[in-house]
Amino acid sequence: MRHSAAAPLAPRLRMVPWKRREGDEDAGSGITSTLILSVFTAVLGSLQFGYNIGVINAPQKIIEQNYNATWMERQGVEHPTPIDPKTLKMLWSLSVAIFSIGGMVSSFMVGIVSEWLGRKRAMIVNNGLAFLGGGFMGLAQLGKSYEMMIIGRFLIGAFSGFASGLVPMYVGEIAPTNLRGALGTLNQLAIVIGILVAQVFGLESLLGTPTLWPLLMGLSVVPSALQLLLFPFCPESPRYLYIIRNKESKAKESLKRLTGRMDVTASLNEMKEEKRRMDLERKVSILELFRSRLYRQPLLIAVVLQLSQQLSGINAVFYYSTDIFTKAGLEQPIYATIGAGAVNTVFTVISVFMVEWAGRRTLHLLGLFGMSICAILMMISLLLLERVPTIGYLSMVAIFGFVAFFEIGPGPIPWFIVSELFSQGPRPAAVAVAGFANWTCNFIIGMSFPSIADACGPYVFLLFALLLWAFAIFTYLKVPETRGRTFDDIAATFRRTPSLLDREVKPYTELDELSPDNHE
Repeated sequence: MRHSAAAPLAPRLRMVPWKRREGDEDAGSGITSTLILSVFTAVLGSLQFGYNIGVINAPQKIIEQNYNATWMERQGVEHPTPIDPKTLKMLWSLSVAIFSIGGMVSSFMVGIVSEWLGRKRAMIVNNGLAFLGGGFMGLAQLGKSYEMMIIGRFLIGAFSGFASGLVPMYVGEIAPTNLRGALGTLNQLAIVIGILVAQVFGLESLLGTPTLWPLLMGLSVVPSALQLLLFPFCPESPRYLYIIRNKESKAKESLKRLTGRMDVTASLNEMKEEKRRMDLERKVSILELFRSRLYRQPLLIAVVLQLSQQLSGINAVFYYSTDIFTKAGLEQPIYATIGAGAVNTVFTVISVFMVEWAGRRTLHLLGLFGMSICAILMMISLLLLERVPTIGYLSMVAIFGFVAFFEIGPGPIPWFIVSELFSQGPRPAAVAVAGFANWTCNFIIGMSFPSIADACGPYVFLLFALLLWAFAIFTYLKVPETRGRTFDDIAATFRRTPSLLDREVKPYTELDELSPDNHE
C-alpha cells in the first residue's frame, strides 16, 4: 500500500522498531567518566603486552653477558670456560621465543576463562601471571639463574595471550555502537605506547645498563598494580551479565553506569533479542565453531585478518631498521628506531579518529596497499644501497611509511573486528581461535624469519609485498564493513546472504517506515 506525501505522520511514528531507537540512543549518548575509566583500566593490560614485546631487544648484549657470567660461575673452577656461542644463541632465542609460546597456550583458553570468571574478573586474575613473570625476570640476576628469566618470559607471555583476547572483548562489549571502532583501536594504541616506552627505558642512559636491566624487566608489573587498583571502580560487561549469566538487574545497573542514563530499556532490549537468538542455538564450543557452516565464513575472515597482521612484514622492518639506519650514516641508529616507534604511536592515534569515519574495511585495505608499496621501495633501496649510499634515506622514508600504514589498518583492526563479527554465543571461542592463530604465526615468524632473511636478502620484502596484495584481495572480496552496526545485525548478515561486499549502514530515518517496501 502506498501513502501520499500529505498523509499524517504522527500515527506512523509509533511503528518505528525499538532497535532503531536503540541506535539513536547510542548515537546520542556521550562518553561517560565510567566508560573512560573502564576502557583505560582494561587497556593497561595491552600496555603491558606491548612493553614486554619491546623490552627484550635493547638489553640483549647485556643479558647475554649475564648468561655467560652465570654459566662460568656454575662451573666452580678457578679458570672457567665461557659459554659456547651456539649454546648462548639457543638460550637467548628461547628467552625471546618462549614469550610467544606462553601467548599461544593462554590465548587458546581465553574463551573458557572469560565465560567462567567473566571479562573483568578474568583480567584481574590474569595479573597474577604478570606479577609472577615480572618477579622472575626482575630477580633473575640476583638469583644468578637464566632459567628464572626464561620462566618469567613464559609467564609474561601467558599474561599477554590472555590480555590480547580479554581486553578487546571487554572493550567491544561495553562500548556504544557508534564508538566501538574508536575505542577498540585504543587496544593497539596501548600496545604501541608500551613498545615505545620499553625502547626509551632500554636506552643505555636510562635502564639499559648492566646493573639496572633487572629493574627494566621488572617494571612490567607497574601497569598490573595500577589495573588492580582501578578495576573495583569499573563495571562488568553488561552483555556478559545478561546474555551469559542471565542477571538482568546487574546488567541494567552496569548499563546505567556506562551510559550515564537512567533509562536503558532500548539497550537492554537489543541484548534480549540477541539472547533470544542465542538461546535457539546450543552453546558454541571451539570444535562446533569449526564444524558449523554458519560460522565458517566469519571465522575464516577473523583468522586471515590475524595472519595479515603477522605476515605483513612488520617484524622484518624492525629487524632491518637498525642496519638500514646505520648504512644511511646515522651515528646513533637506536634513536631512529625509537623514531619509528614514535611514528607507530602517532599513526595509531590517527587511526582512532579515522576508524569510525572511514570504516574498518577501507582502512585495512588502505594499510595493506600502502605497506606493499613501501615494501617494494625498501627492496629497491636495499639492492642499490652499496652503489648509491644516499638512497639509504629513501629506505628510511619507506620504513616510516611502512610503520604508518601498518597502524592505519593491519595493526589495530584485526584485534577488535573479531568481536564484531560474532554474536555473544560464539564470540569467546572465536576470539580464542583468532588469538591462537595470531600467536602461533608470531612464533613461527620469530623462529623462521632470520633464516628466510639470510636466504632471500632484500628480496624478502618482495615476498611480503605479494602476501600483502593477497590479503588485500581477500579483504576486498570477503570482509564486510562493520561500522555503526550492532553485533546481532552483523551476525545476521552471515545468516542472510553469502555476499558481504559493500554492506555499509545507510542513514535511517523514521520516514523509512513509510516506504512502499515496508507496507506491501
